[in-house]
Amino acid sequence: MLRYAIIFFVIALIAAVFGFTGIAASAAGFAQLLFYGFLILAVIGLLIGLVRR
Repeated sequence: MLRYAIIFFVIALIAAVFGFTGIAASAAGFAQLLFYGFLILAVIGLLIGLVRR
């Protein structure tokens, strides 16, 4: 999931450089959504790992 967030972030940067603001905004939003999803799943996994010990 983090890999896809980084990919969409790079797409947003490239689109912003070439002036495609609509594509850049949507790709950046999607990358942000994936990154927050990754963070939530990472914290949940960490908590489950700590509880099992």
